[in-house]
Amino acid sequence: MTPGVGSGLQRAQSFMVLATLLYRASHLTVGLLALARSRPGHPVQYAGLAAALGLSVLVYGTALRRGWFDRWHIRADVLVSGCALPFALWAWGGVQDPASMGWAMLLGGSASAAAAVALERFQVPAAIALLVLTHLIGYRLVGAGPAVLAGHVNSLVFSAAMAWVFWWYLRRQGRLLDEANARALAAEAHKARYAERLEHHRALHDTVLATLTTLAAGGLDANAPQVRERCGREAAYLRRLIQQTADEVHHREIGAALEEAIGSVESLQLRVTARYHDLPQVPPEVAAAFADAAREALNNVRRHAGTGHAYLTAAGESQEGGGAVVTVVDRGPGFDPERYVPGLGLRGSVHRRMAEVGGRATVDTAPGEGVRVELRWPG
Repeated sequence: MTPGVGSGLQRAQSFMVLATLLYRASHLTVGLLALARSRPGHPVQYAGLAAALGLSVLVYGTALRRGWFDRWHIRADVLVSGCALPFALWAWGGVQDPASMGWAMLLGGSASAAAAVALERFQVPAAIALLVLTHLIGYRLVGAGPAVLAGHVNSLVFSAAMAWVFWWYLRRQGRLLDEANARALAAEAHKARYAERLEHHRALHDTVLATLTTLAAGGLDANAPQVRERCGREAAYLRRLIQQTADEVHHREIGAALEEAIGSVESLQLRVTARYHDLPQVPPEVAAAFADAAREALNNVRRHAGTGHAYLTAAGESQEGGGAVVTVVDRGPGFDPERYVPGLGLRGSVHRRMAEVGGRATVDTAPGEGVRVELRWPG
């Protein structure tokens, strides 16, 4: 699974890339100092160091940019910097003693460390064995003694072992951190859903239950226009509540703001069918802009559409940043947008309100096709 941005696993990867980069930088520095002391150096030695430097830039530059190593780059580094370079220096670079070969051999240690954390599990022993074998042969070619051979093999093996242990520990801690964060987010979501249910329970108690209790006690005339209007609003609220599934519970800010806008126009004899799906958390000013723009769009339906019914949908957008889209639709006669000059309501309460918070509003209509107003944030 690809780690998310800022996740514990990604941080562990970034640390290992930086740690192995510093390890390689120390070995390249030793090579630069060694060649600087051996003037005039052989051109092949400078070419070898330049090749190792260029390959290091490719390996670690790509890793820093992408967040982790490219395995093909690691394999190339093992073969070129770790294995081929010592033989090239011995064959064409005039290196005939262990001291002159030492800086090139050091690169094998940083190559083994990167291989231990980046390659697949079964490939790591093969890479380490190849480095050990080639370095033993290379040191024997320049007459290194048993102590040098043993020390260098120890360095190769334990560079890989320590890097793997560090990577295993950091990866484990990163995953534990991600799991803890996931549990915390789930707990917050559960808490928000519980608070949402409590809010609905209070609203039901104060509206539907109060109305039914009063009607049952005979304190109201059920046929009175005001009572019928109130029952209609509360039935619409119950309908929207039932239609919401557990995954579609809206966040309080935008959902409550839209419900308030719908309630205000329903009191003016406009019936609204509303549906919500996966609404994101938005800033309060954005929720207010959505509500005010939707209220004006619904008022336009009541005033101009010649119909007593409007449809409102609100949904989150699957994009980074938690965007949202609210649409208001009617099945009225529509109009010709080429011949219609937007009034103050559309210009000020719809388009301008959305623009002020970084959103936008669009109106789609044609004669006989009704009107569709879309509110989108971010725009």
